[in-house]
Amino acid sequence: MVNRLSTLFVKKATVITLSLFFMLACSEQRADHFKLAGATMGTTYHITVLKEETATVSEEELQQAIDQQLQLINQQMSTYLPDSELSKINNKPSLGEAIAVSPNLMDVLLLSHEVSWLTSGAFDITVGPLVNLWGFGPSFDVNQQQTTPDPNDIKLLIDTIGFRHIDFDLGESSITKHKAIVMDLSGVAKGYAVDKISELLDYAGFKNYMVEIGGELRLSGHSPRGIPWQIAIEQPEANSLGQVFQAVSLSGAGLATSGDYRNYFEKDGKRYSHTIDPRTGYPIDHALASVTVVAETSAYADALATAINVLGPEKGMELANSQDIAVFMIVKTEQGFTTKYSQAFEPYIINLSN
Repeated sequence: MVNRLSTLFVKKATVITLSLFFMLACSEQRADHFKLAGATMGTTYHITVLKEETATVSEEELQQAIDQQLQLINQQMSTYLPDSELSKINNKPSLGEAIAVSPNLMDVLLLSHEVSWLTSGAFDITVGPLVNLWGFGPSFDVNQQQTTPDPNDIKLLIDTIGFRHIDFDLGESSITKHKAIVMDLSGVAKGYAVDKISELLDYAGFKNYMVEIGGELRLSGHSPRGIPWQIAIEQPEANSLGQVFQAVSLSGAGLATSGDYRNYFEKDGKRYSHTIDPRTGYPIDHALASVTVVAETSAYADALATAINVLGPEKGMELANSQDIAVFMIVKTEQGFTTKYSQAFEPYIINLSN
């Protein structure tokens, strides 16, 4: 297995198991565009780029630059690499002392902090210990899941986590931990990596492309068909991998989807989601099967999708409309699934009945 960026990159359903597929574009390698692919962060990446006369690098040079960028981000943000920057910060025993942070990592921590405040803690990069307590850590096996945690253990852990225990010093590019928190960036780092690759493509002179890492996307310009990129949101059922539920058309934006319908366990007739609410310490328990967010960047869409999945359909949609966030939800009902979306999402919807 390739190095994974965090505990949940493969296990969590946030975007990997709700795969978003590039659709309605030619699958063959045409002369007007090329495709790059590889492995990173415990998943894969796929990039489609339209050729440009103004491009300053070859396909081979671009592939090399992309892999180097992804290796750098992994080395900065992985919790699987003991010598990564994030692992070293997590393992520092001293509290109340400033810790120098690289620009990339600082960007991700600040964005995470912003989304945490915006969502009243529904998004929290310190939730990892609770995820592990519920058995959804790196060794999660649905066939071996036997017990649920003791409520007292949950309460004790809640007292030790929390994004509010991190202070930032932007002038010194440092952070200070006030509790022995452990940070996990699985809800945002893949989206950030997508954005950094997009910046690299922009710098190299490419204007029309699609970047996808583990289901997180960023789209620029138009597809090889000369129209905005068209993306499919998957049917939210464990046995319907790849079945299109809704299609969207967009350009100049990032997109991410979060859901919980594949990673869970059942005990005594009750279903326990892998998504843990950082505010309560318990798995989410609502009717929201899938949430897709479109935002200016993939990182922001990634974090918001995770947070709104925790908030649920009512509070999540209330936040979306109050903050003008483009959100599409698939909600479970007794009759099957129904959809709801924010006003900001409406322009992206493709009518599949046409």
